[in-house]
Amino acid sequence: MNRFARLDVASRRWHVLRLQRMNCSGGFSKDLVDAATKEDQRLSTLVDAYRQHGHKIAKINPISSTPSTQYVKDLELQTHRLTPTETVCGQKVESITENMRAAYCGPLGLEFMHMDEEKRTWFADRYESLVSQGRPPVERRKKMAEILLKSQVFDNFLAAKFSTVKRYGGEGAESMMAFFYELFCQAPKTGVTDIVVGMPHRGRLNLLTGLFDFPPVQVFQKMKGMPEVPAGIKGSGDVLSHLSTSVDLQGYPGPLHATLLPNPSHLEGVSPVAVGKARARMQSLDPVKYSQSKIAWGGKFPALAVQIHGDASFAAQGVIMETVTMSRLPAFTVGGSIHLVVNNQIGFTTPASYGRSSPYVSDIMKMIDAPVIHVNGDDPEAVALATQLAMEFREKFNDDILLDMLCFRRWGHNEMDDPTFTNPLMYDLIHARDSVPNDYAKQLENEGSLDAAERQKIVDEHMAFLSEQFKLIESYTPPFSRFQGRWSGISQAPSAITYWDTGVDSNLLKYVGAKSVHVPRGVTVHPHLVKHHVNDRLHKIQQGRGIEWATAEALALGSLLYQGFNVRICGQDVGRGTFSQRHAILVDRNTEQHVVPLNHLGLPPEWGRQGYFEVVNSPLSEEAVLSFEYGFSLETPKTLVIWEAQFGDFHNSAQVVIDTFVTSGEAKWFLQSGMVVLLPHGFDGAGPEHSSCRIERFLQMTDSKEDAVDGDDINFGFVNPTTPAQYFHLLRRQMVRNFRKPLVMASPKILLRHPEATSTLEDMAPGKTFVPVLSDPEPRLNASRVLLCSGKHYYALAKQRTELGRDQDTAIIRLEALCPFPAKELVDELAKYTQAKEFIWCQEEHRNMGAWFFVQPRFQNLLGRQLKYAGRANLGVPAVGVGQIHQKECQEILQRAFAS
Repeated sequence: MNRFARLDVASRRWHVLRLQRMNCSGGFSKDLVDAATKEDQRLSTLVDAYRQHGHKIAKINPISSTPSTQYVKDLELQTHRLTPTETVCGQKVESITENMRAAYCGPLGLEFMHMDEEKRTWFADRYESLVSQGRPPVERRKKMAEILLKSQVFDNFLAAKFSTVKRYGGEGAESMMAFFYELFCQAPKTGVTDIVVGMPHRGRLNLLTGLFDFPPVQVFQKMKGMPEVPAGIKGSGDVLSHLSTSVDLQGYPGPLHATLLPNPSHLEGVSPVAVGKARARMQSLDPVKYSQSKIAWGGKFPALAVQIHGDASFAAQGVIMETVTMSRLPAFTVGGSIHLVVNNQIGFTTPASYGRSSPYVSDIMKMIDAPVIHVNGDDPEAVALATQLAMEFREKFNDDILLDMLCFRRWGHNEMDDPTFTNPLMYDLIHARDSVPNDYAKQLENEGSLDAAERQKIVDEHMAFLSEQFKLIESYTPPFSRFQGRWSGISQAPSAITYWDTGVDSNLLKYVGAKSVHVPRGVTVHPHLVKHHVNDRLHKIQQGRGIEWATAEALALGSLLYQGFNVRICGQDVGRGTFSQRHAILVDRNTEQHVVPLNHLGLPPEWGRQGYFEVVNSPLSEEAVLSFEYGFSLETPKTLVIWEAQFGDFHNSAQVVIDTFVTSGEAKWFLQSGMVVLLPHGFDGAGPEHSSCRIERFLQMTDSKEDAVDGDDINFGFVNPTTPAQYFHLLRRQMVRNFRKPLVMASPKILLRHPEATSTLEDMAPGKTFVPVLSDPEPRLNASRVLLCSGKHYYALAKQRTELGRDQDTAIIRLEALCPFPAKELVDELAKYTQAKEFIWCQEEHRNMGAWFFVQPRFQNLLGRQLKYAGRANLGVPAVGVGQIHQKECQEILQRAFAS
């Protein structure tokens, strides 16, 4: 059979399926079913069987070439000892069965019977009540038809004007627009005031221009290669399918703000970001009420996270499982996300049968017993009903729910792609059928709800509107609104280096330090902590010296809280700290009650309200958790967000979010983030996976220049500090500056308790700040050799220098900051050493790792200095796993540094 014949057969088959679907979409009587099930136990079990198994034979696939032939024994009358002609409550069993088929085997297939009794009882009752109400009012149907038709006009317009541009149109998935329209209608009714959407490329432009009030001219400009922001704004921009917006929506039952986040091309990466931003939005309203210790289950969650997924990526990307795992955790919940899988039933060229092992794309949601609604994308009204049910379920149970909208993709993965090379039979069906908007409009015309003239008017007026927008391409100036609202007062970073006074009065630091270990009456803390954490800190604070890293951190965070900033630190075991150093949470030995002392500074009312400190021990996830925290940091510049890896080596499980969000988000999307990423780093003999945060990779990701001086406008900062005071100033600087930049830190392990790595309160006093280059503590201006290093290796070098008696001829300079590269400070520092003959870069990392390849060209190009190298040799892994070899290497690199 040739393709034209196949298309004819496919066309006839589609019309049959369409009629079957339409015939099963109504006629349900809840009163009849309720009465019958009370009358006869056999009918009760049959009805429950439809509730549990009806989805298996539901007509949910708009492009299936054959109806479902699955045999479901539990749906057979004889299984329940019933016959079609029996009469119950004045109705034949056959009629009651038809009722259940109409509800559960039509365009909607529900999976909810796996939930607990309260949820499944509510779900069945509410769903059947909604179905019993019949179709939406005529005006609502006409509005949906208008939205779908406009989406189609938009796609057709782009296809005509930009035929060679990949736009990832919504053709075949237009009912997604019905989902969003219903979502916006229902949101105010369920107490939602803010919606945060994370979605991939498919249909994104349709949604932006159709329901998010995004000017089409901005899309047209982008399609012509023009920038999405006005001239003078620093940034590289991103591709067409990553455009975003944040807008107050009009025309819905109540106030509603919606944000469509920018997304990377790494599918599903934006989902946890959206959840994090939604959580932060609620905590910006009330940081205590929506904190992990005060979450009121069953209460109102005014910010809604909407996660849009593709079918292939949802089933295959591990970040989805990580995000779902977090959905009910007190520190991460948003009171339930609404998930929509835009199920094209294909991933690029790979059909579902080769793309997943589970029967449904949604089966991963069963790990949290979430309900799933499968819905035929050919039926916008069914999609709207499913959306209303989802919103009401979330409001009732504060839980996630997923809509699996089976649809199709009119073209290939993009408009330039020919899918008939690899999926000819699927595309015979697709090419033979009418579009979803046309199909729905014709349905309304046939029933008299919409006449042909109204339909044509919608099309003509929208085409005229788009044509007028098209004429504005050359004259339109796109708006720039990133630094408004909560972000007012923040600006883009300058091209020069700025210095900020981050010091704090010593009396305040003593007050904060004492409060950081205050144990409330009635709380019993482990005696070891009382002696070595509480009492030691109080002693150091009183003496004003010997301040170690954990105390410096507490002083920095406590002083920020005093100033009204909020702080959220998150990661695996951060409450105690991987190395048992932090103890930001004190645990009562008798009750396991958690106490966060820094939340109880006890400030007098006239001093104002202190900020809120949230300490979050995260699940064993890197990608989703770091993504969540990044999303959290986007909401407000008034919250210091810190993510700490258990060991720096493990950050590569979150490489996607580091590459596509943390280090590049501002350049691509003009969104600032002041988050801090702490990566414990250091060669201590712990082997290949507990030694390195991969400094070299981060330095490669910076836009630091090797032939020009860096400014504050680098994409992110990278530091490797060696003193607690430096850490103190870095944390405070993140909030004190009038711009926000991510900060990645190679944080300490051994230095946490190193007797030499301590600071004084004077080091943190007013007028003090972070110093990117630390001079040798003792002036050695006649030194013939200058060693340069970064991080904890300094202490090994200093010890070796003393042991060798080389204190007079060898100076050691520390690069505390690597990015921005401190060229000016180094020029000033090196100028002191007029007698120096050798400048040697010393590192404990291997030659092909660490900072060597970063600093070498900068010293040569910017400072005119030739560096020698003293460090480990090249290696294919970060560190050796044999203790004897490690110790031998430690001695060798020190010998190289001081070799004659």
